[in-house]
Amino acid sequence: MSSISIDETTRDPAFPGVFLRMDSIEKSFPGVKALQGVSFSVARGEVHGLVGENGAGKSTLMKVLAGAYHANGGQMELNGEIITAPTPAAMIERGVAVIYQEFAQADHLSVAENIFMNRLPRNQFGQINWAVAARDAETAMSRLGFNIDPRRTVGSLSVAQRQMVEIARASSRNAQLIVLDEPSAVLGDNELEKLFATIRSLQAEGVAFIYISHRLKEIFELCQRATVLRDGRMVSSRPIEEWTPDTLIQSMVGRPIADYFPKRNAQPGEEVLGVSGFSRGKALRNVSLTLRRGEIVGICGLAGAGRSELLRAIVGRDPVDAGEISLHGRKQDIASPRKAIQLGLGFAPEDRKTEGLFLSQSVKFNVTISKLGRFGSPAKLNLGKERGAVRDYVRQLRVKTPEVDTKIGTLSGGNQQKCVIAKQLNAQCDILLIDEPTRGVDVGARREIYELLVDLVEREGLAVLMVSSELPEIIGMCDRILVMREGEISAELPRGSSEEEIMKHATFH
Repeated sequence: MSSISIDETTRDPAFPGVFLRMDSIEKSFPGVKALQGVSFSVARGEVHGLVGENGAGKSTLMKVLAGAYHANGGQMELNGEIITAPTPAAMIERGVAVIYQEFAQADHLSVAENIFMNRLPRNQFGQINWAVAARDAETAMSRLGFNIDPRRTVGSLSVAQRQMVEIARASSRNAQLIVLDEPSAVLGDNELEKLFATIRSLQAEGVAFIYISHRLKEIFELCQRATVLRDGRMVSSRPIEEWTPDTLIQSMVGRPIADYFPKRNAQPGEEVLGVSGFSRGKALRNVSLTLRRGEIVGICGLAGAGRSELLRAIVGRDPVDAGEISLHGRKQDIASPRKAIQLGLGFAPEDRKTEGLFLSQSVKFNVTISKLGRFGSPAKLNLGKERGAVRDYVRQLRVKTPEVDTKIGTLSGGNQQKCVIAKQLNAQCDILLIDEPTRGVDVGARREIYELLVDLVEREGLAVLMVSSELPEIIGMCDRILVMREGEISAELPRGSSEEEIMKHATFH
């Protein structure tokens, strides 16, 4: 398939014309050409997927669109008007809203105050009319199909609810183009369905979306077109029917994807972990499983099935009402994560940014904090030995970082995840529990994490228990598959089982 021109993409009679046209956009930073002649367009009422690996230029292009960055070259046209000196305020006035992965919200203020920030309705005396603000906020939310008390503080809302507040704020400003940057990164399946319904509802009103996601299944399900950026250049822009998952991935990484998942030569050894009769309220109901050395076992199921709750219970983060656990054939009482680490049980949580890492600290700090005792006493650490060990992990796990003293919050999602794994290796774990190993990680880095996990299992003899909401990942990586439904294990399936077989056990009694 050859790529098609930007003009050709907007002749589809389903769309009434171009709303945004960016032509030959250039953006440079000291020593870096972030965007090189990128052309990109969005039609009215279109959902347009923008994909590429981390560092491909997606965020830079969107910041140029939002007026946060000024392009060094090229031209931007919005609704037929050439924009010469965009600013964030001017682009908002022209109907562009960018909803970043990290929400720009005031947690201590109410939903109404966040939706109408800097434009709260006032009465004839210039005082804020709180009744009107609440009514209008309620109207904005109900238009999206959500019922959230406008008086609640935003900090008390779930991630999905906060996202709806952001979309409500955009739609209340009559936004004609909404940019969603990794909107599904922390959403469950049910929340994602609600988000998609909201997008489609606004799309039917003529609102256009730019949808940025590493989860390619969403691109195919939601978008009418997809544009690929690589190394600051636009590689191809095509109607979604002209893409396949393989061609999309190949365009993103610049090489054919023959075998996306590493070849496995599984030779499981002795049992290293046994869970028997784990129960915890309605979250877990009589769950039993085993894990052997040199094995990757996957856990999947719908959101709320108890997947993450099971891992948290095994490592002592959440107490259980009943059940036993054994490690290497011996019963153990694991009442805390500290005890789990002492017993060689590592845990990489689902939300690495809030639960797995100290983002303001260095790579070295994050990797070694799990077991500083390896490098001396608290009063006298062998700093050279610590630095050397971290450099070894960086080399072994192929972590891309300028130095071990670099703040970990500046690294890409894939490299942060590798550091989470390095932290467990530093704690000398021989059993690794990992929750959503590639969430928020780009395609190229996903392959590296897959290779790393296989290498740890086959060469180092680790055992891995892996939770993932992405069925291709479960099917491609795991030697056995445990399907959970309503807090129970509903089936144990062999490697290579189909998505249909898995979903049957995940959804039906």
